Amino acid sequence: MLTYSGASGGSELPESNQSGIVVAEAPGADHAIARLPTSACAFVGRTLRGPVNRPVAVRSFAEFQQVFGGLWQPSPLPYSVEQFFDNGGRRAVIVRVCNGGAPATITLPCGEGSLTLEARSPGSRESLRASVDYDNIGANEDDRFNLVVQRVRATGSEHIEDQEIFRRLSVVPGSTRYVVTALQESTLVRVRGVVPEQRPDRTHRPGERHAIGYVDSNPDGDDGEPLTDYDLIGTPARRSGLFALRTVDDVSFLNLPPPARDRDLGPGALVAASRVCRELGAMLIVDPPSAWTSCDAAIRGLHELDLQSDQALMAFPRILAYDRLRGRYETFANGGAVAGVLARQDEMRSPWQPGPDDELLLRAGTRPAIGLAEGERARLAAHGINPLQSLRTADEHRLPLRTLAGGAGRSADGSLLTLRRRSLLVIGSIERGTRWAVFEAGDRSVWHKLTRQVLDFLQPLAAAGLFGAGDVRGACRVVCDERVNSEADVREGRVNLLVSLRSTRSDESLSFLVTHSIDGSRVRPVRSNRLPPGTRMTVDIAPAPARLETTQRPKTLAQELFGCFVEPRPARSGAVASLRAEAPAPGRRDQDAVAGLDRDLDGR
Repeated sequence: MLTYSGASGGSELPESNQSGIVVAEAPGADHAIARLPTSACAFVGRTLRGPVNRPVAVRSFAEFQQVFGGLWQPSPLPYSVEQFFDNGGRRAVIVRVCNGGAPATITLPCGEGSLTLEARSPGSRESLRASVDYDNIGANEDDRFNLVVQRVRATGSEHIEDQEIFRRLSVVPGSTRYVVTALQESTLVRVRGVVPEQRPDRTHRPGERHAIGYVDSNPDGDDGEPLTDYDLIGTPARRSGLFALRTVDDVSFLNLPPPARDRDLGPGALVAASRVCRELGAMLIVDPPSAWTSCDAAIRGLHELDLQSDQALMAFPRILAYDRLRGRYETFANGGAVAGVLARQDEMRSPWQPGPDDELLLRAGTRPAIGLAEGERARLAAHGINPLQSLRTADEHRLPLRTLAGGAGRSADGSLLTLRRRSLLVIGSIERGTRWAVFEAGDRSVWHKLTRQVLDFLQPLAAAGLFGAGDVRGACRVVCDERVNSEADVREGRVNLLVSLRSTRSDESLSFLVTHSIDGSRVRPVRSNRLPPGTRMTVDIAPAPARLETTQRPKTLAQELFGCFVEPRPARSGAVASLRAEAPAPGRRDQDAVAGLDRDLDGR
């Protein structure tokens, strides 16, 4: 339950857990809107171990190793995370995805029976062990026991990475500290199968390998099959794959490393990732395919890929980095390294500050797989691909960093990476900092409070030059009154806030509508003009296209992506029917599949 307090609290959201009820304190109208942090990057893919479909934040590669098991040759994700931190990254959010797999088990003897514990996470590298003792257990409490569960670096190792202690557990159902119920709090194990009537035996026996007495996990864990694009995409209902990130705040970048070293990410996964980035207000870092080995191949491949988005970016070429498992330099996708470089640049000059862009310079230890001449760098930048390099160029006029917007950007600033990131940060900060309004949405006085709070946030940014040169008073406009809020909005507890920011072009502006209601908060891009007082403005949502009635089974998400479904279409004319259908070129998006994916995501 969320409890709003307008008189206390700050930009942080401290939480406390009392009797299972979570109470969070949110900023109110009397608090300044906080600027969102930058530089955090989310990675989705396969790891050796760790929680599945649950975002976990790590601040170093050593922390990643402790939770997810370190480098693993079948998966490029651990290498991308290592390169992210090596090039200056400070915070990563990891979502582990599995295709099948099985957890390891621990068998604790219980007289003639046994109590079986299974690991919370699947995988063959989840090395666990358990110990049972009866310390401080009364002689008449023959159902009670103490349990210690440890995760060790490897089977037989004494390097303990995590430990949980459960005292006075019981094998009697319904009793306090019943073992099945108590282990629901564990992040390492849970009970599998039936609990025996007799408690587990002590694990300490003279002459055993462990001095205290531990039972090691059985070698029955399984890593599952290699990932498919469908595994990476996941499902909204289960919040798996990409959709696990919907619960994450403060993510600036998203990178999906290739599912395997010898396979590139499919177009369907890129479309889904781009969609999720729009929900998160993040930038998608797209890895160049392995077949792009020259400037010409990259430009040609980008046209075939046909991914135009002002919330996606790409750098070229791929990188050479040292593979500590193979003991030699290998070629890798560059997404993790690019995210680390951008995070390092944010430390030197935040997107919240004006100034020219810096070049994407790799740190020592990683270098571009191929060299680029000055003319090639200019050609790549003209097509929206950012050149990646190890040394600075001699030219004082540096190329601005670009997005993959092409001609699909909503504004002139959409093709420039820094300007687009800045607008996303501003939008996200306003949406986050005004959520308190839902508690007062039925009171018209909240409109003035919102307007004042947002203007107090935007005007210092305008004075610093973040919204271009010119009159500061015309750099931003905020409308929150009867022009954007109807009587129905007031009755239903909904409040709308229209914000317009000046673009680099004098005749354009970036406008968006923030809506807060009991169903949540939403941000939508809109087109607006200056509205005189007394003028009503309504925002109409275009009706969804009517679905074609058919008796065939509905398409699944995998069928939408990979074309395993023949959609019924109206009969074509003779002239059209005589034309030969052409399949999409390899690596190029199937527009029908993309449209189907959007419909599927909207419906979920």
